[in-house]
Amino acid sequence: MHAEIAVLPGDGIGPEVTAAAVSVLRTVARRYGHQFDFHEHDIGGVAIDRFGEPLPASTLDACRKADAVLLGAVGGPKWSDPNAKVRPEQGLLALRKGLDLYANLRPVRPHPAALHASPIKPHLLTGVDIMVVRELTGGIYFGDKTRTADSASDLCSYSVVEIERVVRSAFLLARRRRGFLVSVDKANVLETSRLWRDVTARMGRDEFADIRLEHVLVDAMAMHLLAHPREYDVIVTENMFGDILTDEASMLAGSLGLLPSASLGKGKVGVYEPIHGSAPDIAGKGIANPYAAILSAAMLLRHSLGLFDEADCIERAVDSALNAHAFTADLASNGRRLSTNEAAQAVTEQMQAHCYVAELRD
Repeated sequence: MHAEIAVLPGDGIGPEVTAAAVSVLRTVARRYGHQFDFHEHDIGGVAIDRFGEPLPASTLDACRKADAVLLGAVGGPKWSDPNAKVRPEQGLLALRKGLDLYANLRPVRPHPAALHASPIKPHLLTGVDIMVVRELTGGIYFGDKTRTADSASDLCSYSVVEIERVVRSAFLLARRRRGFLVSVDKANVLETSRLWRDVTARMGRDEFADIRLEHVLVDAMAMHLLAHPREYDVIVTENMFGDILTDEASMLAGSLGLLPSASLGKGKVGVYEPIHGSAPDIAGKGIANPYAAILSAAMLLRHSLGLFDEADCIERAVDSALNAHAFTADLASNGRRLSTNEAAQAVTEQMQAHCYVAELRD
């Protein structure tokens, strides 16, 4: 296969972890006989500095032409003024909107070797395997905003179509997994959540009667996610609730550095990125955990390129590296701490055992 991959390193540790993920993708290409062409473009703070805007037209155009997009992280102290008219995060929101990526998939599967890094008791984490589906292009983040000297407002709005398309994605995922979907809302207070619940219930009744569906209020879900995480399969929710709940869910895995994500729409092009931020306090030190970025690359292979064996290979290699205690600083309570590049190399070495060599398959 020949694929064009747009790489948006971004800010902070973004360039370091995306470089690690690209190195793993290059190994996949060599071992499976593919050709991946990587082209870097600016987004976030670095784009503001160079172009005066967080998502230059050239970057969005390149992403639209690519087969997939691999992204690092955006933001940092230099651009942290919340009152600034131009902010790095606007680039990320504009990219999702510009590519019409409405469903954000965030798998949460704690690795047995990393349970020590989680503040949650290990017996609660064994067997946890959750897929959170977060709506990406609607809700309060994209609503009309007003600001005066003594008041401010942010409009949260959703249409039936916006709800249907992301909920349908979640139902289909649940059908391929364990057949259980939880829809999270705040229907006891918010009108948008009442619409969300009505639409989801109708779809469950009319289109997905084979899927077990439950509705849970977001405040209750925040508690249940930590107290009973093993009970859940697929969770779907609106934009802001999903943003908050998935950061909370990172505590189940022990580190933000272990959780990948995929932002998808109707087409094949998706944006793949670790859920962590730019971590400016450790940027440039070579100690960032690259596993989330590498696992995001595996999701890229699976969802945009349809390379399922190759995606499985990366995921098994990461599992094996963690089993061998190839820990970066965020995971290592004691003992040797691997650098970003060393962790990526550990994955590459494990791929020797888990990936077929292209020549052997011919």
